[in-house]
Amino acid sequence: MSSSPAVSSSATTPPIVQAQALGPLWPTMDPFLFCAHHDDAYPAGNGAFAPAVSLEDRQIGSDFSRKDGWSMYHGDTVPGFPGHPHRGFETVTLVRKGLIDHSDSLGAAARFGGGDVQWVTAGKGIVHSEMFPLLNATVPNPLELFQIWLNLPARNKMVEPHFTMLWNERIPRLVHKDAAGRATTVTVVAGALPGAPAPLAPPPESWASQPEGDVAIWTLRMEPGAQWTLPAAQGQGTRRMLYFFVGDSLRVGPQAVGQHAALELVAGQDWLLTNTGATAVECLLLQGQPIGEPVAQYGPFVMNTQAEIMQAMNDYRRTQFGGWPWPEQDPVHGTEARRFARYPGQADEERPGAA
Repeated sequence: MSSSPAVSSSATTPPIVQAQALGPLWPTMDPFLFCAHHDDAYPAGNGAFAPAVSLEDRQIGSDFSRKDGWSMYHGDTVPGFPGHPHRGFETVTLVRKGLIDHSDSLGAAARFGGGDVQWVTAGKGIVHSEMFPLLNATVPNPLELFQIWLNLPARNKMVEPHFTMLWNERIPRLVHKDAAGRATTVTVVAGALPGAPAPLAPPPESWASQPEGDVAIWTLRMEPGAQWTLPAAQGQGTRRMLYFFVGDSLRVGPQAVGQHAALELVAGQDWLLTNTGATAVECLLLQGQPIGEPVAQYGPFVMNTQAEIMQAMNDYRRTQFGGWPWPEQDPVHGTEARRFARYPGQADEERPGAA
């Protein structure tokens, strides 16, 4: 266990199995592979979607510096992640602020943000880009998102790739008010939550679509002083991580947590969560039944053996996973702050208003 937050307990069986301080990449457990929280205070744009400031002193092409509160990542002029391949797992992108432009080798495209979720099953191979266009030329362009990688079982690692959007307006939420009238809002990206509307369907080949997967992806916002009981996971052997990343302090059952942390919880029991601070608390919950298979990874390829990794690399060199149908590696989808998705072979699906 890495450095732990201040935790006190009076319970015989404490709810927190272990606690780890949050860094740039958050610790995960099977079936999750990766979780990153990007929170970039981008400045005003220059009218061409790029920052209207000098990019000197940045390692362009691989800038994770957070200089002045933001990074260019792998972008040359527009921040973001130009075309790159994936195989053998899924990406789930939850956008809390700002807009992202998606393009992929299937011919799909989207501009999404402000609570929208993009879910991509890479399967046997996909190439996609995720760019962060700075549309506003007179005011800052803040961007905040979670990027989550969810593994696929061996039987599904070579399925056809799949792209879908979960629009903010359709994602179910539970608003619970405790005895004092203080609200906890739970946003249900995946996994049924008692009292909330049924969750939207994840991609068909996802571990989250398998009943035995017991996958949940929820975000929580608790008003100061609010209390809410986190229900037990349904599956025996399910593992659960609660990321406490906004707020002053939180109590899980009898255990007090005094700093932001990734908290592995005992998943098979209900636990009362209490915001013990003076400001709102926000958490991300990732839960799932472990897939329990060997993991071989090389960058954006996640398979079960090193031989399969070599095959993925050879396949990508030979086929480019279907090729890249866009004229540039970092496509941007125009100047309008409209949210839309274009599925392969279909017309645009519009969402109302700007994010």
